[in-house]
This record gives sequence, structure tokens and C-alpha cells, in this order.
Amino acid sequence: MATKIFVNLPVKDLPKSIEFYTKLGYSFNPQFTDETATCMIISEDIYAMLLTHAKFQGFAPNAICDATQSNETLLCLSCDSRAQVDDMVGQAIAAGGST
Repeated sequence: MATKIFVNLPVKDLPKSIEFYTKLGYSFNPQFTDETATCMIISEDIYAMLLTHAKFQGFAPNAICDATQSNETLLCLSCDSRAQVDDMVGQAIAAGGST
């Protein structure tokens, strides 16, 4: 049985999040994208749903974690080499991310 995984993540600024992940090379499924959410394609069977806080709270009754103060989840992306890790980190920093 083929299973698809959708990881749902709240984001403060959806357009900025789309811009950031686009700079890292990800694409998005327009079928599941509107002003409140987007579907980032990670692989053929794995997707990250980036949701505005209002949209996310429609699915989860508890408060959204302040990621600058607490840890809510750890997400990891695999790379084929250390050089690819360094390249991805460099791209993330150039796109406005931090380490």
C-alpha cells in the first residue's frame, strides 16, 4: 500500500515561507495552495503543508508553540554528502534562515 506523508507546519508569513523554500529548490503543488496554505513537495510521497496560524489552529486546538522560545518538532532533510549539507545550509542562510 502506497502511503503519502503530509507534515503540517504553522508559519507566521506564508508568502515569505514560500519564497524561502523556493530559494532552497523546493516546488509547490498549486492544487493545495491558496492564501492560507501551500503544499511543498519534498518527494513523490512526502509533503509539507505550510499553514497560516489561523488555518493551523482550525486543525489543532492547542496554542501554537513560539519556536523562538520552545521546541515543537524536529525536522530533518537527508543529503547525499557533507558538501550537499554545507550547500543547503549556505542556501538557507542566503535566503534569510539562521543556524
